[in-house]
Amino acid sequence: MRTIRLGEDGPEVGRIGLGCMGMSWAYGSADEKTAIEVIHRAIELGVTLLDTADVYGPYANEQLVGKALAGRRDRVVVATKVYFPTTPDDPNAGGLSRKHIMDQIDASLQRLGMEYVDLYQIHRWDYTTPIEETMAALHDVVKAGKARYIGASSMYTWQFAKALHVAEMNGWTRFVSMQNHLNLVYREEEREMLPFCIDQGIGVIPWSPLARGFLTRKPQPGGKPPTKRAESDEQLRERYNQPEDYEVVARVAEIADERGVSQAQIALAWLLHKPGITAPIIGARKMSHLEEAAAAMEIELSQEEITRLEEPYRPHRVLGHS
Repeated sequence: MRTIRLGEDGPEVGRIGLGCMGMSWAYGSADEKTAIEVIHRAIELGVTLLDTADVYGPYANEQLVGKALAGRRDRVVVATKVYFPTTPDDPNAGGLSRKHIMDQIDASLQRLGMEYVDLYQIHRWDYTTPIEETMAALHDVVKAGKARYIGASSMYTWQFAKALHVAEMNGWTRFVSMQNHLNLVYREEEREMLPFCIDQGIGVIPWSPLARGFLTRKPQPGGKPPTKRAESDEQLRERYNQPEDYEVVARVAEIADERGVSQAQIALAWLLHKPGITAPIIGARKMSHLEEAAAAMEIELSQEEITRLEEPYRPHRVLGHS
């Protein structure tokens, strides 16, 4: 697998990252044996970025990743996250305060069975904690050797710019990556965040590149959702339910049929062609999902195909920042 630097200052990673959330959380989670086999096969294929979070599982996902990486730790870039509440009814068990960050990095490392993570990411923006407190705490995490790099996830561009400015003004550790919401049926990040990240040398590792599976099946007659999951997944229905979204899926299906490949591969190939994209974070609960995603890197889309895929898109309200 080809590799690319995660931003100007980050490590080298494979062009596709593996999101481990679904291996231990909802929607047909993989059994532990299968999940570990998928992680091992991903490493064999050259996938080096593995993404988890303290709340995935909850807690169980970090434990799973740590177990899978026993004896393989040095071959991968391990990323986890902090922000969402971890203990009910505890006002300090969430957000990006110094207390929560310092408590959770130690808890995450214990669950992972590691001395450090490569990439420690803030899962969302904290409106109640001054960004100066957050950035100072993250800097101290890095200086303590508990994380090699720091990253951010979905937020507004002005918030990300403010965080970078605060770090620069104080000589603190700077974010190297942005994990944001981006796929063929949600492209609002193209307006400001992507150009900003390119300008600032920030790596971009999008989540939900297949729109929770929405892009992987043909629309059904009568405007029905393209997958069974789409019928019951409230978040999916909320995010991808405009008439134009179904037209985008139809275009993906057309080009996939013409190419003799899967819709998932076309959707991933489109993302890999986007300027500024480092490594989409794919979910893979089965070996076939992983092999399919790896093969997408070999697909070279023409400009005409890219235009056809992008043409039906219409603006969406901002989704995924909370």
